[in-house]
Amino acid sequence: MNVREINRVYFIGIGGIGMSALARFFREQGTVVTGYDKTETELTIQLGKEGMGIHYTDDVMLLDKDTQLVVYTPAIPKDHKELNWYRDNNYPVYKRSDVLQWITEAMHAITVAGTHGKTTISTMIAYLLRETSYGCNAFLGGISVNYERNYWSSKNDTAVVEADEYDRSFLKLRPDIAVLTSIDADHLDIYGTVEELEAAFIQYTKNIKPGGTLLVKHGLHRQNELKATNTLTYSLQNDAADAFAYDIMQKDGGYVFNIKGKDWEIEKVHLQVGGMHNVENAVAAIAVTQLVGIDGELVKQKLAGFRGVKRRFEYVVKTDKMVYIDDYAHHPEELSALIRSAKHLFPNRRNVVCFQPHLFSRTRDLADGFANSLDMADEVILLDIYPARELPMEGITSKTIADKMTNPAHTILSKEGFLDYVRVAPLDMLITAGAGDIDKLVAPIKDILLAK
Repeated sequence: MNVREINRVYFIGIGGIGMSALARFFREQGTVVTGYDKTETELTIQLGKEGMGIHYTDDVMLLDKDTQLVVYTPAIPKDHKELNWYRDNNYPVYKRSDVLQWITEAMHAITVAGTHGKTTISTMIAYLLRETSYGCNAFLGGISVNYERNYWSSKNDTAVVEADEYDRSFLKLRPDIAVLTSIDADHLDIYGTVEELEAAFIQYTKNIKPGGTLLVKHGLHRQNELKATNTLTYSLQNDAADAFAYDIMQKDGGYVFNIKGKDWEIEKVHLQVGGMHNVENAVAAIAVTQLVGIDGELVKQKLAGFRGVKRRFEYVVKTDKMVYIDDYAHHPEELSALIRSAKHLFPNRRNVVCFQPHLFSRTRDLADGFANSLDMADEVILLDIYPARELPMEGITSKTIADKMTNPAHTILSKEGFLDYVRVAPLDMLITAGAGDIDKLVAPIKDILLAK
């Protein structure tokens, strides 16, 4: 389907981070965009201000009967009335991943996949392409702090797409340059086994267009099974990789470092975003800019202005007295990287982490990993599990993680109880982490900390 020829489109689940990026793509090209979502959020309010008609009741009387295309998210329940009405009346109904497939087939596509790092790397690539005037159409899974957007457009027919492994949707993409950051156990409610998950990532690399390039993290499990005409590797500091950083130094909560590629080198790169994992993310993003031929000195100049992604090692408060970081981390490896980086950047502060587990199945499958990661913190507060699309599972609660922890400084609190804790506890460093609704606590926590 030619996405440029669609005049009316209806989104079911329009407020999702990936869905809203597509909605903005259609709206910017003059398409009439309407849709449904379960709840009103800051994002849906913003979409409304951009000219999209959105309602919050599943009611067939409110949908657009003149639409040419219906797009839905796999998170929508099977008994959704609007979705079933469109299907029963033979409208063209497609998943978000189908639309991204059409876009990647039609454009020069740079896709970023992996269980960690994909939002930051895709945002960093898209930011650098935009700021260097190369230009791109960005479809991101997070909000860029620089632009307060998860989508932007360009006359250059290049697309930067975050490739989501949930529901196997990334297997529909057709990249020219494919980045692969990691293959760790996750979404086992979808894949069943780690081997099935790994097989999907291997298939992702087989979908690269002829003559395309795979940029993969050096030393990745089953790396020899990945398929591409051209393969390059990247690493944080391993000089066996095709691109790596060296002489990394901390500076003002960020880093200064050099990057060496196969036939290029950029010195004194400045990254203002915290976390050593973000230095590695920068190596991957800069390697992509070199693949498309952007001047390295210009890339270095522009990267210094990159302010990161909302909820990815985001400094909410950063003063002499207090550092408060909010992060989307919802996997043990992400939590480990988050806590390790924070302790490395601020070694003299007491590291208090509040974590909201996301999904009962993920908590069940990865409880040992969560416990090991959280044990690295000086003190841990656990909130109740955020269920998202799942029903409760017998015997699986936040206590499942707590019981496996060796660090005795941990407790389980309600959201209200945690806010009370923040009001009275002597804090000089706080981290909130999770992919549920813990982000709704960020503003009140910030207010409490700044008022202390």
